[in-house]
Amino acid sequence: MNRKLTAIDLFSGCGGFSYGFQQAGFHVLLGVDNTDIALKTFAKNHDNSKTLNLDLHKDEAIDEIVKSTKRKTIDVIIGGPPCQGFSLTGQRNENDERNTLFNAMFRLAKKVNPKAIIIENVPGLLKLYNGKAKNEIIELCEEYGYSCNPQLLFAPDYGVPQIRKRVFFVALRNDLGTFEFPKKQFSTDNYIGCKAAIDDLPNLEFDLGGNELKYDKKPSSDYQKMMRNGNKVIFNHVGTKHTDHVINVISQVPEGGNHKDLPPGVGDSRKFNEAWTRYHSERPSKTIDTGHRNHFHYKWNRVPTVRENARLQSFPDDFIFLGNKTEQNRQVGNAVPPLLGKVLAEQLKKYLKDED
Repeated sequence: MNRKLTAIDLFSGCGGFSYGFQQAGFHVLLGVDNTDIALKTFAKNHDNSKTLNLDLHKDEAIDEIVKSTKRKTIDVIIGGPPCQGFSLTGQRNENDERNTLFNAMFRLAKKVNPKAIIIENVPGLLKLYNGKAKNEIIELCEEYGYSCNPQLLFAPDYGVPQIRKRVFFVALRNDLGTFEFPKKQFSTDNYIGCKAAIDDLPNLEFDLGGNELKYDKKPSSDYQKMMRNGNKVIFNHVGTKHTDHVINVISQVPEGGNHKDLPPGVGDSRKFNEAWTRYHSERPSKTIDTGHRNHFHYKWNRVPTVRENARLQSFPDDFIFLGNKTEQNRQVGNAVPPLLGKVLAEQLKKYLKDED
C-alpha cells in the first residue's frame, strides 16, 4: 500500500478513539468538536492532524469538513456522538436533539464515500425508545450501501483496566464484506486491575505532585511498560487537596467498597450508587466519568489524578492533557479508550484495500 489509511474523527473530544487509530498506523486527518480546549489537546497529541471547532447539527459544518480535507481519500469516519439522551443516568428525552447527531456522520459519508463508518455510544442506545436510534442507524447504513454490525464491547476484554461497556456500530461498504469484531483478548481470570495499571506512579501521599514528575518506581506489569513506552516524564499527575472530613470518610471505605460500607451517619451527604466508591487493587476500575468526586484510589485517601484516570482509560503517559484539572478530567472521561480504538482499527485494516 503506497499511502497510509486515513480517518476523520467527529465529536472527537481530545481524540482517544482516533489516537488508537493513529497507534494502528492510520493518518488521522481531522478532529472535529465544539470544545476549544479538547481540540488543543487533540492537536498536541495527533501527528499532523487538523482540528475544526464546528456545530455538527449544521449542514455548513459538513461542507467545511469536506473543504478542509481538500478532497483527500477518506477511508473511515469514526465518532462517538453525545449520548446524554440515551444514557441510563440522568434525564432522558426522546426529542433531545443530541440523539440525532449521528446523522452528521452519514451526511459527511454521503460526500466523501468512506470505506467504513464506526459509531460508538452507550449501551442504552440499543433499547431506549424501543430501539428507535439503533434502527435508524442500521437503516441509514443500508441506504448508503454499508453492511452494519453493532456489538457491545466490554473494555476489560481487550486489555483496558476499566469496567466500561459501549456499543460500536461498524458499517463496512457492501463490497468489502461484513465486519467481524476482534476476539476477546482477556477474560475474568486475567483482567488488568487498578494496581497493575497505576501503582508505578508516584503515590502523592505527602504532596500534590505536579504537571511534570519523574518516575520513582520501576514498572511492575506489562501494562505499565506499555503505558510508559520509554517515556521519562509523567504529566497531569496532580493530586487533590481534600478537607479533613472527606479524608476521614474515604479512610473508612474498604477496598472495593462504597457508601453502603460506611458506618451509620458517616458520608450521608452522598448516598447515590457511585458515591464514596473505592477502587479494588486487583480489579478493573469503575467507568471513568467526566467528574472526579466519587471514585477513590484503592489505597490512598484521595480521588485519582488525571494521569491515573488516563492510565485506566489506556492513554499512554506521553499523551498530554491541556486545560485546568476539571477540563482535563472531562476530556479523559468523555474519551473512547485508545486501546479499544487501536484493537478496532487493526481489525478494520484487514478489510480495507487501497483502491488507488
